[in-house]
Amino acid sequence: MIKLLIVFFVLTLLPSKSFSDAAENWQLGFQDPATPIMEGIVNLHHDLMFFICVVSIFVTWMLGRTLWHFNEHQNKVPSSLSHGTLIEIVWTVTPAFILLIIAVPSFSLLYAMDEIISPAITVKTLGHQWYWSYEYSDYLNEENEAVIYDSYMIPEEDLQDGQLRLLEVDNRMVVPINTHIRLIVSAADVLHSWAVPSLGIKCDAIPGRLNQTSLFIKREGVYYGQCSEICGINHGFMPIVVEAVSLSHYVGWISNKLSEQ
Repeated sequence: MIKLLIVFFVLTLLPSKSFSDAAENWQLGFQDPATPIMEGIVNLHHDLMFFICVVSIFVTWMLGRTLWHFNEHQNKVPSSLSHGTLIEIVWTVTPAFILLIIAVPSFSLLYAMDEIISPAITVKTLGHQWYWSYEYSDYLNEENEAVIYDSYMIPEEDLQDGQLRLLEVDNRMVVPINTHIRLIVSAADVLHSWAVPSLGIKCDAIPGRLNQTSLFIKREGVYYGQCSEICGINHGFMPIVVEAVSLSHYVGWISNKLSEQ
C-alpha cells in the first residue's frame, strides 16, 4: 500500500517533463533540443524574436502615425520638409547597430556548428534511393569487417502500437550519450540530406563527396528526422531514427552487431 501511494505521489503531484523528439500535430515551435547546438539555435531564435517584435511594433506605429498625420483631412497645408540629415543618420546607424549585436551570438553559434572536437566515435551515413545505410568503421570483427547495415522505413501495415507512421525504421542508428561523435555524410546516387531537428543537424549527402558534422547528445531518447532534400519519387519515405543510449548499452549493442556480421 505504501508503494502504491509513493507511485501515485510521483505520477500525479510532482511536475513532469516530456520531450517531443518527433513532430506533433499542429506544432508551431521547435522540438525539444537534445544537443548543445540545438539549444543554441533555439536560444538565438528567441533572442532574435525580441528584436523582430520591437522593430515590427515601432515600424507599425510609424506607419500608423504617418497615415494619421499626413492626411488631407488632418493637415490642409502640406509640409514643405523634404528630408532631414539627423533622421537619416539615425535610421541608418540604428539598424546597423542592431545587426552588429545579432552578429556576435550568430557567428559564435556558426563556428560551434563547424567545429569537430576530437571524436570518440565515427559513423558514416550513406543515402540511397530511398533508404539510409550506416557504417561504424571504428569496430572490426575477427574477419576485419566493420559494422554496416541498412535502415528502411517500416511500411504502415507492419507498424506496431506506439510506432510513428512514415517515421519508424527497421534498424535505428544507435549512439551513446555524452560522447563526441563525428558524422560523415555522403550519397550513393543522388542528392540527399540527413536532418534530425531535435539534434540540430542538417547535413547534405552529395555523391562523390564526404561532408562532416559533429554530434553530442545530452540525454537518452529516440529522435526522428527525414531526408530534407527532394531526391525522387520516394523522397518522403526515407526517415531517420537516432536512438541515444547509455554507454554501457551502446557497448552491448556494438558487441551484438559485431557477432552478427
